[in-house]
Amino acid sequence: MTTTTELTLFADYFQIRVADADSDGDLSDAWTDQAVADHLAVAQDALGIGTVVNVDVSVTVVVLPQEPSDDSSEFDHVVEAGLDVSSGRLMVLGCTDYAPDAATFEVAAGWNRVRVSRSNLARAAQAGVDSDESPETTEKIRIQVWAAPESPATITKRWS
Repeated sequence: MTTTTELTLFADYFQIRVADADSDGDLSDAWTDQAVADHLAVAQDALGIGTVVNVDVSVTVVVLPQEPSDDSSEFDHVVEAGLDVSSGRLMVLGCTDYAPDAATFEVAAGWNRVRVSRSNLARAAQAGVDSDESPETTEKIRIQVWAAPESPATITKRWS
């Protein structure tokens, strides 16, 4: 069964997080120069998703029963990574949000694949701190999650 949830998250420090609900979400060592360039920091049980703005972003979380088809042509930047969600509960939150208050989603316990597709990046970057004042300039992030074996991160489409 597919479930879709819309969120608005504050992308403090130009990032949001996706993590196992039991994770401490520490990504301090994961934000390498390459991770910044890829807009994706990867730890075993947490991911940092880089944003182009330091304000609210629109996030759609889609939990899927299987891998979705490739629609990367509709987005500016698309990345994927494996994530160990041993608790079976995935949390999605702003970088400095309080974890117990984060949105959580039931997923398969164990390894999942997370595809992050981002759009409206040029307009959001141009509007900067005012980008979240209008849907036309708000950065949009879609997070798709499905059960899958452990696998390395991939960059499907790069925005620069």
